[in-house]
Amino acid sequence: MQQMLEPLITSAWLAAWDQGDLGALDALMAEGYTRTSKATGAAIDLAGLKAEIAAVREAFPDLRTTVDDVVEGEGTVAVFWTSTGTHTREYLGVPATGLTVQTRGSNILVLDAQGRVLRETVTWDGSELLAGLGIRPLRGIAAPPAPEPEEEGADPALDVMKAFNRQFVTGVTVVTTKEGDTPKGLAANAYCSISLEPPLVLVCVQKTSSTYPALFSSSHLGINILGADQRSTVGVFASKSPDKFAEVDWHEGPHGSPLIDGSAASIEAEIQERFQAKTHTVFICRVRHAEVDGAAPMVYKAGHFFDGGQLVEL
Repeated sequence: MQQMLEPLITSAWLAAWDQGDLGALDALMAEGYTRTSKATGAAIDLAGLKAEIAAVREAFPDLRTTVDDVVEGEGTVAVFWTSTGTHTREYLGVPATGLTVQTRGSNILVLDAQGRVLRETVTWDGSELLAGLGIRPLRGIAAPPAPEPEEEGADPALDVMKAFNRQFVTGVTVVTTKEGDTPKGLAANAYCSISLEPPLVLVCVQKTSSTYPALFSSSHLGINILGADQRSTVGVFASKSPDKFAEVDWHEGPHGSPLIDGSAASIEAEIQERFQAKTHTVFICRVRHAEVDGAAPMVYKAGHFFDGGQLVEL
């Protein structure tokens, strides 16, 4: 049977994944076919598989797959494969990075009496492609939906979490990068130091920010801790102005990241990891350059700024 199955599986597989001929799978799959991810436990049917392939090919249009081996067992077939593609369009909420990624996986196929695929278990899912680009989901993102608020173990209500977060006093940063030759930036207060040796920091960026796509094609970013006298600068970078840098003075770090003049301190950091959450992405970065002015930093709490001993509204 293997001599018959191997070319059938290989040809249908490559036609679907490499050429986008999704109909090639119809003769290969049995009625009631299901595909289960070993990583997440999520299961999809044939329509779901076709949708997944279409989404991957949309984001990686030059995708090429090599079937490395096909091994037959008792009513089962194991397929081992390698795929390579360039990330040129958005995929799973991640803007195009322009990077080429190679990913490997294996599928265990369970056959029916006619030799068609009834079930398969895969060691790979879409997050593996992103992991190859240095982008990983935070643990638990693919978990089942949280219980309703009245159920035991449910998440706190959104308004409760907002009220909690407002009580935390933070500094204010402007995160910067470049998109080609164009400087980009946004205001953020979700910043912290991770370690001094090596010098690692993290910053969380909301996915709706206009700067967000540029951070995925950048190797470095700037983080500027604003001074107490830079309230107008906060307003600029919290706005949707198409050219925020036209209103502030700035200079480039060694790797080209925009650093804002007059900041209490600025660093340029190399992006090491990107972790996906639902509304934000956590960027883990290694500091490569630092400038410290020593001026008093801006302090923020619940929509107010600390100014000369009192909280002042923005």
